[in-house]
Amino acid sequence: MGDAGHAPSLKARPVVLAERRNRKMARSAHAYVRGNTIKFYEWLETAAGKSIPAGPPVWICGDCHVGNLGPVASLTERVDIQIRDLDQTVIGNPAHDLIRLGLSLATAARSSDLPGITTARMIEEMVSGYRAALMTQRISKAAAEADAVNRVLQEALHRRWKNLAEERIENVQPTIPRGNKFWEPSAAERRALDELVNSQDVRKLVTALHSRDDNAKIEVLDAAYWVKGCSSLGRLRYAALVGVKHKKRVKDICFLDIKEATTAAAPRATDGPMPRDNAQRVVEGARHLAPNLGERMLAGRLLDRSVVVRELMPQDLKLDLETLTQGEAVKAARFLAGVVGKAHARQMDKATRKAWRSAFVQRRSKTLDAPSWLWTSVVDLVATHEAAYLEHCRRYPLTIAA
Repeated sequence: MGDAGHAPSLKARPVVLAERRNRKMARSAHAYVRGNTIKFYEWLETAAGKSIPAGPPVWICGDCHVGNLGPVASLTERVDIQIRDLDQTVIGNPAHDLIRLGLSLATAARSSDLPGITTARMIEEMVSGYRAALMTQRISKAAAEADAVNRVLQEALHRRWKNLAEERIENVQPTIPRGNKFWEPSAAERRALDELVNSQDVRKLVTALHSRDDNAKIEVLDAAYWVKGCSSLGRLRYAALVGVKHKKRVKDICFLDIKEATTAAAPRATDGPMPRDNAQRVVEGARHLAPNLGERMLAGRLLDRSVVVRELMPQDLKLDLETLTQGEAVKAARFLAGVVGKAHARQMDKATRKAWRSAFVQRRSKTLDAPSWLWTSVVDLVATHEAAYLEHCRRYPLTIAA
């Protein structure tokens, strides 16, 4: 039913995708944290979650785990470490991003079998990196000092279309091979995809790269339903290979990711003006938090659903921090918190940054160089998610071996 390389029927898709999602989440506690965002939002509604400081309302990631940060290329192919998934972006409390990142880093450390003192040092370094970014709007630690991050960044800088094709579609030819990752779309889906991709807005997006002709014509070479992600499994998602034509010949090929945008579950500020359309919300959040990505995205409609269209670049990669040394974990925590701090800081004026920096470090722990509310939140969430992960594995025992 899809996992054997055959596309399931439209009716069977939800069942197959739910099974795959449960299997992926059972692989490790870190994978469970990535895939179960709702558990984090439920915690925010508890007394402990409501006791954290309220920061200035700015665009936040909303789901700020390690896998949602990584190298992202701009239209001019400049590569920076930025937030790379904005499905849950809202105008909200920046403290939520910090706690979510702290939880993700803590579970990554546990997956690497690092001692608890490493987690404590990671939280301290997170605070240092975030505060420095608020003060200077720059990331204080060079990527080269965060070895685990630098490895991925260096790989991204040397990637080209062939690498993207081999990784995403396992084929350097302009077709998408059907199998576990890509399913044949229905006739109605293919017609809708052709109509969307051939729209004027998408043509402008595809030809926006500096090396392409702004007036070039485009054509859909192939398209497929894309079985990707974890928390997003079950939403409409498609991959489309698009040819950029020059003098009636395909001169360039781009890979479009077309993803359904649904209502964000992340808590939002009551007075934050946000677009009503979910795809427009995602694009607007990206423009504030991840400029490299935001300029390569647009909101559209597909099968009467709100979707985000973006071109994938060879340099776009996610961080995989499941095998870390103690030194790598601590440096990565400081650097990634700086990335988040920079994204928040660019939305604040000087006075707001100063006020939030002061409020953020209140209630310091006597035995930890970090706010007690941040440490307590991460510890509470690690315990909550660990128990939920074990229960998940009990409920889906067959999926672990599958």
